[in-house]
Amino acid sequence: MTQISTKPPSGMRDFLAPDLARRRHAIAVIRRVYESFGFAPLETPTIENLSTLLGKYGPEGDQLLYRILHRRERLARALEPKADGSRPTELDLADEGLRYDLTVPLARVVANYPELPAFYKRYQIQPVWRADRPAKGRFREFFQCDVDVCGTKSLVAEAEVCGAVATVLLELGFAKPGQPAGSFRILVNHRELLRAMVAEAGIDAALEGVALIALDKLDKIGADGVLAELVAKGIGAGAAAKLLEVLAAARAPGFLAARAGAATRPGSAAAKELVELLAIAAAGPAGPHLAFDPTLARGLSYYTGPIFEIAVDGLAGSMGGGGRYDGLIGMFTKRQIPAVGFSLGLERVLLVMEERGMFPPLATGPELLLCRFPDVSAADAIRVATQLRAERIRPDGARERGLRVELFADAPAIGKQLQYANAIGAPFAGLLGSDELAQQSLTLKKLATGEQKTLPLAAVAASVRSG
Repeated sequence: MTQISTKPPSGMRDFLAPDLARRRHAIAVIRRVYESFGFAPLETPTIENLSTLLGKYGPEGDQLLYRILHRRERLARALEPKADGSRPTELDLADEGLRYDLTVPLARVVANYPELPAFYKRYQIQPVWRADRPAKGRFREFFQCDVDVCGTKSLVAEAEVCGAVATVLLELGFAKPGQPAGSFRILVNHRELLRAMVAEAGIDAALEGVALIALDKLDKIGADGVLAELVAKGIGAGAAAKLLEVLAAARAPGFLAARAGAATRPGSAAAKELVELLAIAAAGPAGPHLAFDPTLARGLSYYTGPIFEIAVDGLAGSMGGGGRYDGLIGMFTKRQIPAVGFSLGLERVLLVMEERGMFPPLATGPELLLCRFPDVSAADAIRVATQLRAERIRPDGARERGLRVELFADAPAIGKQLQYANAIGAPFAGLLGSDELAQQSLTLKKLATGEQKTLPLAAVAASVRSG
């Protein structure tokens, strides 16, 4: 009999208690910051229609979509030989898939609910799936933490989504003391400026999308790798080299202001928008972290204006990104609704925070293991555990939450119960015998020192919290 593997599928993970404590800490900060900027929560289904997803991410993105096969009779019919002898295509076998990102589902929601505010600000923290090749910090199932503003072309929207993300990173600790800009940057560019530079290099408009997808890999495969990919995709070696030269020249100080002032040159309006965006954002939390990067491309095809990406010192690849996508919602409705968004990649955030020791102490498991002597019944032990877990009102009227209490299910020797308490990392054990039960008290043992004292049940929570 073949042994069943106990490992999750490649690119998927199990999360044990310490992992979840770190994830919940980061998500709590992200949610609080996003809501402080006025973004309202949204959740969408795991499964979307393929008609919703296909054609929104470009050819490479479409290849990474997880399809869901038809079931039962419908799948059997799809697999039947066709009269012309052709084989079934993917679209014959599936019409649903797992969501690839959170932006396309948002566009569908905005088109589907006309009662939403004309100026709609939403945040969404949910997992997405991509049939990608797993690597360090890159998974097939991962969480995205998005903020988006729909219904305005104002650059204030760009400044707000960048400000929200910058505030999250600051509050999570991505800033070194004494360095106002911290250890992260939000790189910005503009799709129209990039398109102008692609045209300036002599690349045919039909190959523009191919060029942008290759450029998006610059930080992963380097200039030589991008050059080779551009040539492999049908762009002449001269034009490919010229594009890299044009982008390198755009790094020169003063390029953005000069292009913005050259009204007759292609891309000048886009450069002017970036100059204005940098000036507006300077008044908020993103200001010190924004930096123009002419090579930033963002591979997704739906971007139409300013684009962003997070660069962290010492980290290869991006920790998040986004941009303006004014044409995407219009693909689902007759109304053209402008929109801009920014997505944080939770997995990358957690990876960097763990590697750099950025997490505060995070408690997992019970604060107290309730141990009972053989002369205490299971029902009495449950009553005491329930009392310790319950919220109480203090004499001053303040609410005091209950403790996280685990009740040892059996009643072996107390020594074995204390061994278990140490094994699970509980800081305290509560010893419950018939005497304590009669006096409505508990003997509290601090496991780190062995110190113990008997207290009224009502005083146990305060004593545990004081350490």
